[in-house]
Amino acid sequence: MLIKVKKDRILGSRRFDNYCWATITTFGSLSFFIVGISSYFNKNLLPFLHAENIIFIPQGVVMVFYGMLGLSLSLFLWLTIIWDVGAGYNQFDISQGTITIFRLGFPGKNRFLSFKYNVRDIQSIKVSIKEGITPKREIYLKIKDNREIPLTRVGRPLLLSEIEDKAIDLAKFLSISVEGID
Repeated sequence: MLIKVKKDRILGSRRFDNYCWATITTFGSLSFFIVGISSYFNKNLLPFLHAENIIFIPQGVVMVFYGMLGLSLSLFLWLTIIWDVGAGYNQFDISQGTITIFRLGFPGKNRFLSFKYNVRDIQSIKVSIKEGITPKREIYLKIKDNREIPLTRVGRPLLLSEIEDKAIDLAKFLSISVEGID
């Protein structure tokens, strides 16, 4: 039996490393904020944080400022995780001749991003591999008008063998060529 629909799930912000960074940022910035407030009251608000040697002006003010800045960043990180920004799927439907790219965004009018393309308009599958300090290994859907639509998730790059296998498998499924693999 010939498979007519292929659907790839895309992992969004609910990744282990995002949970780690959000937790570290929350506890670190909360500690800064509490130490700064403790220096204002000249009293240790938490027994394991010692603020008796910190003068409120200027050190305490700076710690409160950095604490509030860090709490704002951690709130952003937690909301991004809760809303699962970037999650979605790529659906390739040969029977209808359509490709649907769906992603979740931030709440608002662009919360649900859905793009449909016709299989006839697809030129090739493009693989982009850049090594170095920040390696990038991505698969793109190359449209005949030279637009390139990313198909892989953001974050930790895939293994070389994994990205090549996915690109070749997708190209065979859509009966098109692959660019970028030597």
